[in-house]
Amino acid sequence: MPLPSGLLEILNNYIISKTKNTQFIKSEAKRLGFLSCGISKAGFLEKEAPRLESWLNKNSNGQMSYMENHFDKRLDPTKLVEGSKSVISLLLNYYPDTTQISDTYKISKYAYGHDYHFVIKDKLKELLFSIQSEIGDVFGRAFVDSAPVLDKAWAAKSGLGWIGKNSNLLTQKVGSFYFIAELIVDLELDYDHAVTDHCGSCTACLDACPTQAIVAPYVVDGSKCISYFTIELKESIPLEMKGQFDDWAFGCDVCQDVCPWNRFSKPHNEPLFNPDPEFLTLSKKDWEEITEETFKKVFKNSPIKRAKFNGLKRNINFLKQ
Repeated sequence: MPLPSGLLEILNNYIISKTKNTQFIKSEAKRLGFLSCGISKAGFLEKEAPRLESWLNKNSNGQMSYMENHFDKRLDPTKLVEGSKSVISLLLNYYPDTTQISDTYKISKYAYGHDYHFVIKDKLKELLFSIQSEIGDVFGRAFVDSAPVLDKAWAAKSGLGWIGKNSNLLTQKVGSFYFIAELIVDLELDYDHAVTDHCGSCTACLDACPTQAIVAPYVVDGSKCISYFTIELKESIPLEMKGQFDDWAFGCDVCQDVCPWNRFSKPHNEPLFNPDPEFLTLSKKDWEEITEETFKKVFKNSPIKRAKFNGLKRNINFLKQ
């Protein structure tokens, strides 16, 4: 039985409006400098639930107790943002055009410039404002690695890449050196679809991990990762880890550096992610002699301040041993 003409017209207008809104959002995301934008229907992450539960039961989160909080909200954004209908996932490139000198204490590339939380949050606020200005009364919340949201899972669900064997989101065109962020909104949109896995038989990340933190393909024991020891761990680094850090003083990029897909990484175009030229030339001696006053001055807007001065000194002293 055909639909009444009036109802059919309403349905067609709804479909056209939904597509128009989706195209506008993706266009605005591009204007704001995001690498890509994908959209998924908000709901329960059925496949991720048993994986997260198993990961936590094995204590793979170490002292990152916050990963145990808000289990239900972490798996279902509709419990996190009231009335939410869509998860807008966004990628922002941070791959630098110049890296640190060789033979120095290494800092993860994501921490070269300004703290990404603030840079991306400002972009997300502007995107939400644009959506509200163009579309109308839309409620949404922005998330940048600071709330119980499984960002990689949502990015993969939104077709922005696949989760690789090193547990990072990978893309064929630009690799994995980018931040992931979300806008969760109460607006129905056109939804994207997941892409296929292209890791194939490659085991480069598993073979190269200095601490064997990638315990199996697609499974990372966070409590064994250099990033965990140098950033999250607040107590002394276990002595049995001595000699395994390969001079990483804050974070670790090994599993990304060896990934074949990162051959296609291109330098970012975000000025706030550009490092201070002096930072790139700091020698081991410079790092070893850094004072708290200099630390606060040089890294006041940097993710490195998360480790605090004493944490950075602890890491460097551990590497010196």
